[in-house]
Amino acid sequence: MAVKIRLTRRGRKKLAMFDVVVANSTSPRDGKFIEKLGTYNPNTNPATIVLNDEKAFDWVMKGAQPSDTVRAMLSYRGILLKKHLQIGVNKGAITQEQADAKFEEWKNQQDSKVTGKVESLAKKKEDERKSRLAAETKVSQARAEAIRKKAEVAAAPEASEEAAVEETAVAEETPAAEVAETAPVVEETPVVEEAPVAEAPAAEEAPKAEAPAEEAPKADAPEAEEKKEE
Repeated sequence: MAVKIRLTRRGRKKLAMFDVVVANSTSPRDGKFIEKLGTYNPNTNPATIVLNDEKAFDWVMKGAQPSDTVRAMLSYRGILLKKHLQIGVNKGAITQEQADAKFEEWKNQQDSKVTGKVESLAKKKEDERKSRLAAETKVSQARAEAIRKKAEVAAAPEASEEAAVEETAVAEETPAAEVAETAPVVEETPVVEEAPVAEAPAAEEAPKAEAPAEEAPKADAPEAEEKKEE
């Protein structure tokens, strides 16, 4: 009977978690199993894998066949590499010390990769939080500025009305004499006397042509009369 290393589902809807178990290939997915090796939670980033490496390695060496997902998990944890090295040791290709040294070197590199990924994700999350905070602060400042301007606009008519009332009250309380004293002295503008317009001399009337004086009776008038009498 074939033995498989596979997942069994548990948890609520859309938040499923899985157990890594060793079970017969004929058993249903969530049915009876032989041994539980660990858990797998895909809801985190990176996914959380809790696995008993020694038991998983022992079952792999016995010939248990992992499912596709479990194979990826075993490769991620280095169990398949450890199996490959152990087969080389069993064949005499390398010594156990060499196999252990190679596995430790690979494990250190893998741990550094995982740590770098975790740190990059944490940094990204922190940057997103800061950007959201900055955006919220900007929105809050803009909202506060809008409220302040609105309050100033609302307070402006009230201030003008109060100023007008105060001016009216002061004008009523101030005596006329004080008003006259405090009134600014307006300098009288000197009246410029108009220069007398020089009347243009009347055009001298042209001397009328004197009527021709009656001619004085000529001296020979008696002679003419005498001639007439004749």
